[in-house]
Amino acid sequence: MSPESGSAQRDGAGPSEPETGTPRNGAAGPGGAPNTPEPLRSAPGFLVRRLYQAYAAAWLRHVDTALTGPQFAVMTAVQSYPRVDQGSLANSVALDRSTMADVCRRLEDRALIQRDTAPADGRRKLLTLTPQGESVLAEVTRRVARLNLRLMNGGDDNAGFGSLLSALDELSERWEQVADEDAV
Repeated sequence: MSPESGSAQRDGAGPSEPETGTPRNGAAGPGGAPNTPEPLRSAPGFLVRRLYQAYAAAWLRHVDTALTGPQFAVMTAVQSYPRVDQGSLANSVALDRSTMADVCRRLEDRALIQRDTAPADGRRKLLTLTPQGESVLAEVTRRVARLNLRLMNGGDDNAGFGSLLSALDELSERWEQVADEDAV
């Protein structure tokens, strides 16, 4: 018995589904569970969260169980911009400074990156990949590329895939702008 159906019965509301085992609205998903309500299916934030949950699960199964997506992003950025300070790099990987510092500390603890104090400013930490980090990043990058192909149905339509990525990037920038705006 699910917590939802149990609470409905404890509250005296009766069973949440009719005798046939299908939801009252008649829209059943896998295993007789209700389908996602239309207001959620048309809510961009809900769909983005749903996509992210599926991606996170796919990452764990197909890419790496120890290296997280944000850690991969940081390592990729460090490879692209060696010896850049972690504060400057944070925005490029969509992390706030405190999360960036935590991710970098964890990568340093695993000997995947090296953090050196900047000679001119003791508060700045300059980042480089270690040889082990380069090796791990190369392998994980290969797995990420394979996952991306699977997620995009084999990537047969490279132009369509590129257009989708471009649209998602533009949408991300717009949502970041809205998040930074004062409330109406």
